[in-house]
Formats: sequence, structure tokens, C-alpha cells
Amino acid sequence: MLTLQDGIDGLYQKAVVEGKSTSTVRLKQLAALCVQELERRGVPGAQSEVKVPGIGRHKNWDVAWSHNSKVRLGISLKSILRNLGGSVPNRADDLMGEMANVQLHSPEIVNGYIMVLNTEDDPEKKWIDTFRSYVGRLSGRQAPAWAAGMVEASAVVEVDFAKGPTLLSPANLNDFFDCLADRLKQRNPGLVE
Repeated sequence: MLTLQDGIDGLYQKAVVEGKSTSTVRLKQLAALCVQELERRGVPGAQSEVKVPGIGRHKNWDVAWSHNSKVRLGISLKSILRNLGGSVPNRADDLMGEMANVQLHSPEIVNGYIMVLNTEDDPEKKWIDTFRSYVGRLSGRQAPAWAAGMVEASAVVEVDFAKGPTLLSPANLNDFFDCLADRLKQRNPGLVE
């Protein structure tokens, strides 16, 4: 059974040990954890690296669940390992754009967002707290107010890669996956257990 630490270990191996911080497979273990956790909540068959249609363009999502060739749930996984001050504001904009693109195409889709932030160059957590605030305001999307650009659930995971693959104050991913599974079941009665 995979754990959040396994996902962080995989990211650390790829990004730090192998020096491939922009590798498209750096969050592969975290994606596998998402698939596992969705299945544990009665949502079997989620997959990683799925092409999801959007209003502007199609994009590969880290994790997605489909029924009858229609994507009903997508999870976006991101990480910022360096230069938080230069990256945090742009990532908040990217989050809104990524979600709006897919939601304007399929308003009923359920979306989740996990961000892994390295505290190494933000010891006072100024940028981490700023990002957590941004994401908090963009979370909680549900019917009947399905605002485009928001997510149903989000999690910010803090790590300190100066000390190896150290997971700090782990995010409560149980609430994250519970929320996504509940929203999916509400919007797709009869399709999932």
C-alpha cells in the first residue's frame, strides 16, 4: 500500500537525486497513490496521464476517472521545489486557468489539486502561507455554484528537501480523497458505488 511518503520519496529521487526537477514523471508515485486512494473509496479504474478535453485545448492530467469515454474526475499534481517567491503567484493563476479550461468544457467534472512545496528556501513560510491562502479561496466548488476556475478539494504538502525527502506536517489527504469521491458520487449517481 502506497503512502504519501512514498510519493515524496519518488519526487525527491527524480528531482533532487537525478536532477530532473521538470521531469513529467517526477510525481508518478503521487499519482499512483491517488489512484489507490480513489479505489479505496469506491472509485475504481482511475488512471494516470489521461488526455482530458478542455474548452481551449486538451491536456494530459495527472490522474483522471472516466465513464463511457467522458472524464468525470481529474486531479492535478504540482510541485514547486525552488524559487517559491517567483513561482507562487504564477501557480495560483495557472491553477485557475487549468481548472477553467476543463470546467468550461465539462461543468460537472470534479477536480482536485495537490501542490508539493519545498520549504527549504522559505523558512518563515511566507510564500507557503500565501499559496495556501490562494488555494483555500479556490477550493470548495460544488453545485449549484460551480464557479469555473475552482476545485472541489485541494491539499498543500510541505517538504524539506535540504534534509532528504522529509515530509513536514503532512496534509490530511483523507479529507481530500473523501471529498472528491463524495462529489463524484453526488454528480454521477449509479456510476460509482
